[in-house]
Amino acid sequence: MLWVLLLVLAWVVAGAACGRLCLAAVRAAALDRRDAGAGGAHDLTLYEAAFLSGGPARVADLTMVAMARQRRLLLAPTGWATVVDPRGRDEMERSVIGAIGPGGQSRIAPVRAAAAAADAVRGLADRLVTAGLAVPAGARTDVAAGVRQVRAAAVAVLVLGTAALLAPGASGPPRPMVALWFALPLALALGCLLIARGETGPYAPWASPAGQRLLGALARHRGEGDDHSYLTSVAVRGVRAVGGPELRAAFGHREAYERD
Repeated sequence: MLWVLLLVLAWVVAGAACGRLCLAAVRAAALDRRDAGAGGAHDLTLYEAAFLSGGPARVADLTMVAMARQRRLLLAPTGWATVVDPRGRDEMERSVIGAIGPGGQSRIAPVRAAAAAADAVRGLADRLVTAGLAVPAGARTDVAAGVRQVRAAAVAVLVLGTAALLAPGASGPPRPMVALWFALPLALALGCLLIARGETGPYAPWASPAGQRLLGALARHRGEGDDHSYLTSVAVRGVRAVGGPELRAAFGHREAYERD
C-alpha cells in the first residue's frame, strides 16, 4: 500500500504549507486592523509616496530622476550615472552620490541597489511603519514565503500523486480512485492560493490600508506644479512614468543589466 503512505505525505505537505500561509495572513490582517485609522492628518512626502508604492528601490529611482531633472546628476542613455553636483541636498541624495563613489560615475543598477539599502531608506521605512502607513517587513515576507510554500506543496502533491499512480502494485483500488484521493490535498493547496489572492491582493504590499488611502489621495490631488506632478507620477508609478527618450533608455539599460 505504497500509495497510502504517499497520500499521507501529500496531506502533511499541503496541510503544513496552508497552515503557515493562514497564520501569516491572520497576523497581517491583525496589523491592518491595528493601523486602519493611522495617517489621518499625514501629508506624504515624495520619498514616502515612493516607498509606499514600490519600496526602497522606488525611492532610489525617484531620487535619481529628481537629481537628473535638476541637472545635478546625468543619467546617460548608455545606463551610466555621472555626478554633476556632488553636494546632496538631503540624505537620499547623499546616499545616491555615495553609492556612485569617489570617481563620480557608475552604472545605474549598482547605484540603485546601494542607495535602496542605505541607512536613509531604512530610517524612512521605520518611520512609516511606526506611523502605521507601511507594512512591517516581517509580515510582508511571511505572507510571501507562505504563498511560495503553498505553490511548492501543490507541485509536491502532483509529484507524489504521479508516483502513486506509476508505482507497481498487484492489489489496491483502481487508479482513478487513487487519483481522486490525491486530488483532495491538491484542491486544498490550490484553494488556499485562490483565497490568498482574493483576500490579500499583492502578496508583498509596502503600504498598509492607511498608507494606501493616502497614496490614493495623493494621486487625485497632485497639482502643485509641473515638476512636482511629474515627480509624483514617478513616485507612484515608477520609472514607467519617466518622460523623455534619454531617461527611458537609461533605465532600460538598468533593467537589462539587472537581468544579466
